[in-house]
Amino acid sequence: MISVLPVPRADRASADASATAWALAARGGDPDAAEHFARALHGDVLRYVARLSGDPQTAHDLTQDTFARAFGSLHRYEGRASARTWLLSIARRAVADSLRCAAVRPRIADAVDWQTAVERTQPCGLPGFDDGVALLDLLETLPRERRTAFVLTQVVGLSYEEAAGFVGCPVGTVRSRVSRARATLERLLQEADAPNTLAA
Repeated sequence: MISVLPVPRADRASADASATAWALAARGGDPDAAEHFARALHGDVLRYVARLSGDPQTAHDLTQDTFARAFGSLHRYEGRASARTWLLSIARRAVADSLRCAAVRPRIADAVDWQTAVERTQPCGLPGFDDGVALLDLLETLPRERRTAFVLTQVVGLSYEEAAGFVGCPVGTVRSRVSRARATLERLLQEADAPNTLAA
């Protein structure tokens, strides 16, 4: 299941602190801390790689690859950035490497449409389900830069500063991209509601 709902910032700050403490303890050889670290951030990594790759079918593999890379370099982690920020930077490289490899491989013509796959992984009947699916559809209409900035800050829950570090641009640029993405999404939602309003 890949959720599209953002995590409240207060809860995220507490979770980040815990995950960072677990990562540092895991670096010291604590196996229980390593398990807590992986469980705490698994969902964030899964959502992040699913959105960046645009392919939920490979999201789980990319998530495993991310954690394999992270544990392989955990001895170098010093806690200067939160464990989540550090881990998502590894995830970004994993997705980039995967996309480079995919570019030289022939595509499978009968692959399941990824949007359909996302819908099937969502919990039907829960509040916000339809809105979550609609958001995924609308996000695909945005230019890549705006979509990435919006997903990083509004879906994954990174701060603007963290997102700017990931995409390699000024914080102001991220703010502008998110603002424009939000304006576009609001306009599209209003346009989608207009026929229903007229029908009523």
